[in-house]
Amino acid sequence: MAMVGEPGAILTMTGISKRFPGVRALDGVDFRLFSGEVHALMGENGAGKSTLIKVLTGVYDVDEGDIALDGTPVRFAGPLQAQQAGVSTVYQEVNLCANLSVAENIHIGREPRRYGAIRWGELRRRSRRLLDGLGLDIDVSAPLGTHSLAVQQMVAIARAIDISAKVLILDEPTSSLDAGEVDQLFRVMRQLKGEGMAILFVTHFLDQVYEISDRMTVLRNGRRVGEYATRELSQLDLVSAMIGKELAVLEELEEQPRRSLATLERDRPVVEAADLGRKGAVAPFNLSIHRGEVVGLAGLLGSGRTEVARLLFGADRADHGQLRVDGEPVALRGPRAAMSHDIAFCSENRRTEGLVADLTVRENIILAVQAARGWSRPLPRRRQDELVDRYVQALRIVPANPEALVSQLSGGNQQKVLLARWLITEPRLLILDEPTRGIDVGAKAEIQRLVVTLSDGGMAVLFISAELEEVLRLSHKIAVLRDRRMVDELANDDEVTAERIMAIIASGNGSAPSEDDPPPPDPGMAVIREEV
Repeated sequence: MAMVGEPGAILTMTGISKRFPGVRALDGVDFRLFSGEVHALMGENGAGKSTLIKVLTGVYDVDEGDIALDGTPVRFAGPLQAQQAGVSTVYQEVNLCANLSVAENIHIGREPRRYGAIRWGELRRRSRRLLDGLGLDIDVSAPLGTHSLAVQQMVAIARAIDISAKVLILDEPTSSLDAGEVDQLFRVMRQLKGEGMAILFVTHFLDQVYEISDRMTVLRNGRRVGEYATRELSQLDLVSAMIGKELAVLEELEEQPRRSLATLERDRPVVEAADLGRKGAVAPFNLSIHRGEVVGLAGLLGSGRTEVARLLFGADRADHGQLRVDGEPVALRGPRAAMSHDIAFCSENRRTEGLVADLTVRENIILAVQAARGWSRPLPRRRQDELVDRYVQALRIVPANPEALVSQLSGGNQQKVLLARWLITEPRLLILDEPTRGIDVGAKAEIQRLVVTLSDGGMAVLFISAELEEVLRLSHKIAVLRDRRMVDELANDDEVTAERIMAIIASGNGSAPSEDDPPPPDPGMAVIREEV
């Protein structure tokens, strides 16, 4: 057991317990972190990882237990106090000011001044020196929002370094990064580790855990399962420790035969895009989606996958081509028009485009069906309860308390709430944009199985994922995008492999590469990664 003030540990947490109404989120958890190491915090969604971090940084008060930093007992009143003590957190959703410049974000609240006025030249020089040390060459005077999410995360890390952090917490930092950006982040992490910084790393990508971490702590149902040296624990044993049950559901998905178009009774498409496009977003493309069909979109980050989804849902207006529903031309002037045609869209950004954090699980689930009815016709509370209870049970949302704030749920359970919102509308076409991003293997398997069940029941599904193996497992056909253009469409069969799709992405066309062409990228090194 890790004791407060344990010699050599820069951070110790002993007997940490935290309760919320109806749920015990942490139950006597011990944790320790040493300088000069990368320590992975592992567990399913709902295991208590985020709660442990929030207890450490003062977002939540601890109910029981002790925390020590550098051997001194601490109890932070909030993230700012934790940061001032040397504990900085970089979240998956970067919590900086997109409208301010890179330099301003790095030094916000600590700007160099003379006679009360900000010394802008010095501010920019300091920022450039700091980012140069991280191997990042960008315009520090440009607004942060003009840079990619990967750059924004590096800026957040630079800010943490600049305030002399002793402990750096990286919460799902790689979920939206491509392979090159992950390599860049890992290079910086190794550099900081070599300089003696203690890094707490949270991710659901198991291959990344084994690539970068020295040790790991596994949580399950709010309790610590164990602490392990990474090199001494196999991936199978790690997954078993995380989910605490046999991997039958994962093996079932792995052994499932490829889905074939030959098994579908293909009549008129539910939705058909004919030369549909939007200038600056995605080039005109053709795509049809039939009843019971799962169409996968494959491509690297920035290839145009989300842009295609937004056009089909009316979130963005097409300026070229035509969209047909049941063979009839339609003009989707907004999401409400799409909903009137029984089209639903689960955005990849559940925080800003999906859930309302201050509302309950029940209120979030009924949002879409209530919007379809109109706010002048409120859904009776009894009907609300019936519908919500049905989907809470069907999707196994934890905690099974409809009146809990959705912000208190884990990422995987928040994703299930968003799915429930749209399933309750009984859509004919369900668009899923990265539905398994940033969630654990158990929740991921449940959502994959749900996609299969929905399509078997006749629902058309557009499935977007950065993980090729997931797309191959679930899709009847696959549309491949590169540089915001749809470059190929493949009927899924045993000849369609991750390597073949990566070769198409690399070459930019649907023709098979010749022997003289360079080898395709290694799927294991690309943004497409398989966790188990």
